[in-house]
Amino acid sequence: MSEVILYDYWRSSASYRVRIALNMLEIGYKAVPINLLEGKQRSPDYLALNPQGFVPTLVIDGRVLTQSLAIIEYLAELRPECGLMPPNIADRQQVRALAYAIAMDIHPICNMHVTAHVMTIVGKAEVREEWMTHFIADGLGKLEAMLSESDGEFSFGDQPTIADLCLVPQVYNARRWGVDVTGFERIVDIDGRCATLPAFQAAHPDRAKP
Repeated sequence: MSEVILYDYWRSSASYRVRIALNMLEIGYKAVPINLLEGKQRSPDYLALNPQGFVPTLVIDGRVLTQSLAIIEYLAELRPECGLMPPNIADRQQVRALAYAIAMDIHPICNMHVTAHVMTIVGKAEVREEWMTHFIADGLGKLEAMLSESDGEFSFGDQPTIADLCLVPQVYNARRWGVDVTGFERIVDIDGRCATLPAFQAAHPDRAKP
C-alpha cells in the first residue's frame, strides 16, 4: 500500500471518526493538519483536493476520499473482518441509523460554518453556545432512546462499529460545549468503554493536536 495521507483538523468530529477507523484497522498514515480557524480549508491547493473545503480528506490506494462516513464505509469494506459493519443486512441498517443520527442530524447543524452564519444573522456572539447546547442535547436525547433498543457492550453488539466511531467524537463535542450528558446513561457508558480502547485513545483530539 502506498503512503496513506489524512488531511484533518484535530478538533473536527468528522476527522476524529476517521482517525479511530484507521487506528482500528491498523492502517498507518501521515497526518496533514488543515487549520480551520485559519481558513486553510479554503486555500486553492486544498480545494483542488476537496472541492467542498471540508475535513477530513483521505488519500489511500491512489484515491482521494472525502466525507467521513463514506471514508469509513470504504475502510470497512476494505477490511470486512474488522467488524466496523455487521455482516447481516438488517444489522447494517441499524448501525447506519445510529451513525447517521449523529453524523447527519446533529453534526451538520452544529458545524463551524453553520454557527458562524447564525451569528452573522442575529448579530450576537453568545447565540453560538445556545445553538450548540440546544441541538447537541436534543440530538443526544433522541440517540439515547434509539440505543435503548439495542443490547451489547457498544452501540450495536459487543464490538465497536461505525456507530461508536460517530458517538465518541459527538460526546467529546458535547462536553466541550458544556452539555450535561449525565442523563444519557447508555451513551456515557458506551463512551467510557470506548475510552479504554487503544484505537480510540490514540485518535483523541488531545493526541492529534499539532
